[in-house]
Amino acid sequence: KMTQQMRDLQLAQARKPPGPSSPNAAKRLYRNLSGKFRVNYTSFDEGSLVGRGEKEKLRKSYLFQSNAALFEAVELQDLDRVQEMLKHYSPEELDLNTPNSEGLLPLDIAIMTNNAPIARALLQAGAKESPHFVSLESRSLHLSTLVREAEQRVNELMAQVVNEAPNADCSEKEKQLKAWEWRFRLYKRMKAGFEHARVPDAPSSVHLSVASSSSLQVTFWEPLSVNSAVVTKYKVEWSCSPTFSPLLGEAVIDKLKDLHFTIQGLVSGTAYHIRVSAYNMKGWGPPQASVPPFAIPSNWREYDGRAPRRRGQAEALDHLLGQVKTVHQHCICHEPCKNQPQSRKHSVSKSLKHLFHPGSKFLKTLKRGLYLTAIFYKDDNILVTHEDQIPVVEIDDTYSCLLMQDFLWLTKVSCMWDEILWLRQCVTVSQSSCSCILQTRFKMLLAISQMQGLLGIQDLGQVFFEPIKDKQGNILIVTLKEVKTNQTFESVRWVPICKLQTSRKSVSSPEEPTALDTLLISLQDKLAYHQRSSHALSAGLYLGYLKLCSAVDQIRVLVPEQLPNILCHVKIRSNPNISREEWEWLQKMASVEEPVPTEPDVDRSQNPLFQELQVAIKELMTLVNIPLQEAKDFRLYSQEVLDFGDQVSFLLLLPPSDDVCTAPGQNNPYTPHSGFLTLPLQIFELGEER
Repeated sequence: KMTQQMRDLQLAQARKPPGPSSPNAAKRLYRNLSGKFRVNYTSFDEGSLVGRGEKEKLRKSYLFQSNAALFEAVELQDLDRVQEMLKHYSPEELDLNTPNSEGLLPLDIAIMTNNAPIARALLQAGAKESPHFVSLESRSLHLSTLVREAEQRVNELMAQVVNEAPNADCSEKEKQLKAWEWRFRLYKRMKAGFEHARVPDAPSSVHLSVASSSSLQVTFWEPLSVNSAVVTKYKVEWSCSPTFSPLLGEAVIDKLKDLHFTIQGLVSGTAYHIRVSAYNMKGWGPPQASVPPFAIPSNWREYDGRAPRRRGQAEALDHLLGQVKTVHQHCICHEPCKNQPQSRKHSVSKSLKHLFHPGSKFLKTLKRGLYLTAIFYKDDNILVTHEDQIPVVEIDDTYSCLLMQDFLWLTKVSCMWDEILWLRQCVTVSQSSCSCILQTRFKMLLAISQMQGLLGIQDLGQVFFEPIKDKQGNILIVTLKEVKTNQTFESVRWVPICKLQTSRKSVSSPEEPTALDTLLISLQDKLAYHQRSSHALSAGLYLGYLKLCSAVDQIRVLVPEQLPNILCHVKIRSNPNISREEWEWLQKMASVEEPVPTEPDVDRSQNPLFQELQVAIKELMTLVNIPLQEAKDFRLYSQEVLDFGDQVSFLLLLPPSDDVCTAPGQNNPYTPHSGFLTLPLQIFELGEER
């Protein structure tokens, strides 16, 4: 039967483009794929071919040649070429899991020649073993047949070469003979590799951790032995019994990029035993029990039955905002506001000024007052007006000092740019109180509306954490927004940032730059801050350092420059969950007022969280430049774990109670001097929410 299949395949191959038959042919084909042929395939994607039949024909030819080149690279044990092809081509383009004419896949050849590096590279890319090998006997029979057929073909060609007189046909037969001799040696090597292989050893280590109140996470490492064949999959089993009888469930992992698995749907409070075994072409090896030997799904909230802090808060706030809007729909806030007598003179002067400036425009210069500027950037370009100016509008030309409360109010408004018109209507009706604060905030809303109208966009981005001030009495509030799509804006255009900085003519001296000049000089720093403040942490449990400092009108929090939307921190582990048992241990440690664990303790060496905290605290103290001996006076915040979604959680490390918040003029021994900045607490909270 195998002989007939081989003959049928040879006849079929005679009717299609010939594949490579030697190592040299593989190299030529790979060069072809890397150069000329890739260009042809790209042009096919761009629609340069008209007929669908021609496109399909070219696609099949491309898949055939790339698949053949991969087989040749694996057979030649050329790791660099295999990695290069896996990097530049998708599994679909390489036809990675389609058997060749011998019924083999690239992974089959790699594992049966015991080429572990190539086999691992293929497994990382999603390669599979041939589904035809349902048993050890079927694989052995298939290999024996391939060896026998190849040997028979070699003998036939050798006889033809010996008996025929030298001519063109004889030369071609000699080439075929060399190719089959090479393939015969390959099949014999594969057969020997299979016969000498044995089942894999147990995984070298299996770590078990609690992922949630209904799941456990299993992390494992490949066997240490190098004498067995390459492992192609793993099996995770779980049971409530240490004897694994009965077995509650199992899962086979054949995607080996990350050797971990999360068991879902478990019962909270129930102990589960876990074991993992490895598989290769000779079968399943012995299982390895986990460390610890069992775990109980739980969460720290189960310790005292505490509900999540933010459960339903977003929905409640949306409902409350909807109620407020409903109340204001038919009130007098939709009527034009009446100016107060004491502001009439100023209103008349403004009206006369508008007679000469009928349309709202961006400002070119600042003339002592409060202003708003919007920075929109994309890559190395920035939006400017047609006069090559950064978009600036006036808020109030009589406002000489910005109160921090007004600025913080504006940062909150930035969370609802789409509601500016409604907010204006609400603030308008409140002006009857003649409040100076309300007057200023109403002008802020007017300026925002003006900026939105001139740019033709509602979302002005994020407010920079501090306004820019100069000695001429100007205050500039800056908003920042990164544009990632090809948006069109009104009255503005894109220019390179470097061109704007070099072409702008300063109207101030270097000793006393204007707010606009200061903005241009520090523009890259502000853009870097904006980009960093939108970065998210990877999943895991972190140790954060809480340090505050107070001023006359605000409290500021210490944050790293590289990630200003998060407290100073280090990662404890990749699993963000704190189990009930771990939280109970933390509570006991806090109740006896023990110092922060910085030195090894033999009695607690078996507690994984204790060991992880020791490492994290040392790393955090080094990060913030605090001597380790001073950390003995620090303490862990034991009231709750700070959860940021389901994937990130924080434990807080606090300085001594008298030093958590430093007062003005107070000596501050627990604040680092470089690589960090302090943000107003309200700004930090808004950045955290974003």
